Amino acid sequence: MLIKKFYMLIFLGCLSHIAFAQDANALLQKVREKLNKVNDYEAAGIMKTNVSFLKVPEANVKVYFKKPDNLKIKNEHGISLVPKGAVSISLNNLLKGNYTALDAGNDVIDNRKVKIIKLLPLDENADIVLSTFYIDESRLLVMKAKTTTRENGSYEVEMSYGKYAEYALPDKVVFTFNTKDYKLPKGITFDYDDGSKKKTENNINNNKGKVEITYSSYIINKGVPDEVFK
Repeated sequence: MLIKKFYMLIFLGCLSHIAFAQDANALLQKVREKLNKVNDYEAAGIMKTNVSFLKVPEANVKVYFKKPDNLKIKNEHGISLVPKGAVSISLNNLLKGNYTALDAGNDVIDNRKVKIIKLLPLDENADIVLSTFYIDESRLLVMKAKTTTRENGSYEVEMSYGKYAEYALPDKVVFTFNTKDYKLPKGITFDYDDGSKKKTENNINNNKGKVEITYSSYIINKGVPDEVFK
């Protein structure tokens, strides 16, 4: 009798795991379908860069997207200081490919209950090692995503929504990254922080950098030329 109960508990545990996996995949599919409503967009906004050892001016930016995963940020100075890896990591990019989805419980972001789902790529050679999504189930919106990559470090993206929530397009995006993974474009220099506190290599490696983009408008599904992404 005890053996039967033991095997029954194992069986029920397996069923529970399968049910959680199905729920996670079903939720991701709904999020993907909402994201797929946008074929392309051109957005205008203001970008603020907060890197402790750099003085970077606030800039007006244009952000371009085109399916499947083309994303380009252009600012008034002709350069983008968003880390290379963060630019390539769009939600569309994170949700493509083959992966195992795991239900990791619940959390609260901005007073909204969110479901936590972890994605483990099945391709052992994939650049993305692990992605964690915090999803507002009622609105099918990704509120936050954490990503660990092999080549471009780890990133966290937080999003807040308003006018364009129907298209899963945020009013504000905040990229957070480790400054040790931050590299200036070749030939570009900026004024370094000349504060009294000495900036050692260890300080830089342990600091977090942040890039915020606050959007003022989107032009959605009107077509974006391929030349924009070259």
